[in-house]
Amino acid sequence: MEQTLKITNVLSDPTRFHIYEFIVKKNADVTVQDIAEAFEIHPNVARLHLSKLEDVNMLHSHTKKTGRGGRPSRVYNLSKEVVQLHFPFRDYQLLAQIAFEAFAGMGEAGQEALYTTGKKFGKEMMEREASHASHLDRAGKSEVLKAAAEMTGLFPEFHNQTDDTIVFTVNNCPFKEVASHQKQLVCEMHSHFLKGMFEAMFQDIVLKEEHNMMDGCANCLYKAQI
Repeated sequence: MEQTLKITNVLSDPTRFHIYEFIVKKNADVTVQDIAEAFEIHPNVARLHLSKLEDVNMLHSHTKKTGRGGRPSRVYNLSKEVVQLHFPFRDYQLLAQIAFEAFAGMGEAGQEALYTTGKKFGKEMMEREASHASHLDRAGKSEVLKAAAEMTGLFPEFHNQTDDTIVFTVNNCPFKEVASHQKQLVCEMHSHFLKGMFEAMFQDIVLKEEHNMMDGCANCLYKAQI
């Protein structure tokens, strides 16, 4: 409870909350100067906000050589510690792990049921969020997809769109802790969830995973062929 109170106190400052959100979306090392420039604040103020976030284990810092000579710079990135606030206490992560292990124990039938359900939920979520999107052009549908993915905590980025392909990255996996125990099941279910989202916008697609953050990459990269 004491740690929970510390975290809520740190995040009660709007600027500090948005700094943390900025770092989550960036998904890369940041410096005091990066934050000062992004939020138009003095570097000393930026350093204070970053230190407060590090004090409650939401960020981690280390020194890094810049390659330009001089003293190494201190850089900040996301802590591997998961922050969860529940009143009263709930352990949904444990529940998810139990559910995935149950599906795994059911063999192929359990896996197929999990993937089908993941796709169904992805499609239904998009249909609820984008009931007005049928008249949109492809660019408009892509924006709706991105907004919905952001709402689910994926912090996506869309890149290099062509006439028949959308390339995008997922910078935050909301299932990462469970995936560390059940990588194949969780990542495949997540791919089906994403496919359901895309098919709600574009009907039949082919979704291919190019790389995965669970393999040590900075993010998950997908190509959706429409």
